[in-house]
Amino acid sequence: MVSGLRLQNPSSALPWLRLSHSPHSNSNEPKTLFPSSHCTDRRRDREKKNNRNMAAAASSSSTESPKTTKERRGIPGAQFVEDVETYLSQTGLDVNSALGFLQERLQQYKLVEMKLLAQQRDLQAKIPDIEKCLDVVATLQAKKGTGEALIADFEVSEGIYSRARIEDNDSVCLWLGANVMLEYSCEEATSLLQKNLENAKASLEVLIADLQFLRDQVTITQVTIARVYNWDVHQRRIRQTATSSTAKDS
Repeated sequence: MVSGLRLQNPSSALPWLRLSHSPHSNSNEPKTLFPSSHCTDRRRDREKKNNRNMAAAASSSSTESPKTTKERRGIPGAQFVEDVETYLSQTGLDVNSALGFLQERLQQYKLVEMKLLAQQRDLQAKIPDIEKCLDVVATLQAKKGTGEALIADFEVSEGIYSRARIEDNDSVCLWLGANVMLEYSCEEATSLLQKNLENAKASLEVLIADLQFLRDQVTITQVTIARVYNWDVHQRRIRQTATSSTAKDS
């Protein structure tokens, strides 16, 4: 007779083992979402100067432009630029510096997006595992007291299964991670799994919202880069035309 049923590695279902985990907990502080830049001292100093200029411009234009997006969980919002000349004047940057700053910000957005997509795939894979564990516990509870044995195949290791005959039992064993397994009553196991299933689904919803926000910022940044570049091309053509006209007149 098997005293407890081993549910195959439910602990791998991302945050569901951390009972205190929540999409709004301190473990997901905004500052951990957006990566810092690894660069040389000279580049870092230039980046700090650019950031101060951009922050000052955003502060000065916050009452004028309603299209500046606030940050979400540490992901800074991108500012839509309507007037490139005003934008460059407020930030104190030339065209090349502004394009460099925007390109770097775009790469940071892309990096964060890759990390969030990896977390999303992990959650989407782990949630069904928790639901499967809940079904197993529910099946055991349904068989309890009927006098009917349950024949089950369980995974010993990857690709290797063994068959067990399970009589009436009052407990199951759940993996908690780090090679730790604890025994719970069926009622406790159901409560634990259900609670962490809800946490995992809530985390997935927050993650999806983060990704949508991030994609919006990527789009805004790409549009801003195109606008700044096109403005620069237009200004160069104007200067070239003026130079040609002056040359012809002389």
